[in-house]
Amino acid sequence: MLKRNVAALLISAALPIAGYSGQQDPLESPLWDHMRAKFIGDQEYVFDSNVKVTVPEFAEDPTQVPITVNAEALAGKIDKIVVFADLNPIQHIFTYYPHKEIVPHLSMRIKVQQGTAIRAAVLSKSGVWHLGGSYLDAAGGGCTTPSAAAANTYWQDHLGEMKSKFFPREQGGRYKLKVVHPMDTGLVSSIPEFYIENVEVRNFEGAPLAKLELSQPVSENPVLTFDVRDGSQGHRIWMRDNGGNEFENAL
Repeated sequence: MLKRNVAALLISAALPIAGYSGQQDPLESPLWDHMRAKFIGDQEYVFDSNVKVTVPEFAEDPTQVPITVNAEALAGKIDKIVVFADLNPIQHIFTYYPHKEIVPHLSMRIKVQQGTAIRAAVLSKSGVWHLGGSYLDAAGGGCTTPSAAAANTYWQDHLGEMKSKFFPREQGGRYKLKVVHPMDTGLVSSIPEFYIENVEVRNFEGAPLAKLELSQPVSENPVLTFDVRDGSQGHRIWMRDNGGNEFENAL
């Protein structure tokens, strides 16, 4: 009986781990249990090397930190991707709803308040969360630093202006987009939150493809980079901020 029980334990250890609070966090974050409860609840999850989060070794400017989330290995199986920073005062960064024509590989710049784990939680169509992440070392203060727009009226005349460039690739292509917006977090005294909260990649006829829900930690004048499977059809981008302003442009 003892040998049978030991064998059963060895077999269960080799299987994918279901979600439970005792699972070892590879990033050893003090807030992991809280983050798990907040963003994935009691659903099953597994730490998965197929979900890659790339960050710089050190964030010299905590208001403009480039991150890349790559879940290409799970393409076609993804319901949504949720990205968050454990130790930010506002943890949620963005939620991404991919589309078969858009590769689940995107980059942007974010604000961080201190060194923190940056995580991507990928919900598969089977209902299991696949988690990847990296630790970001940072000087801190990015979320409570006033935006440059706070001392400059330029953005008032150019709010929502976009610049984009397309880079052909062997398969499909890559868009890099920048939009003028202060992306105020609301954590600076006398400066209310003011940020882009919805983004849609649309085909040239205007039908929505991939969708993004952004939060305040996305950097001022957001820079977004994403890949498409077919760059020949042309795409548009649509955005709306929490003030109700809408912006749309051809890419």
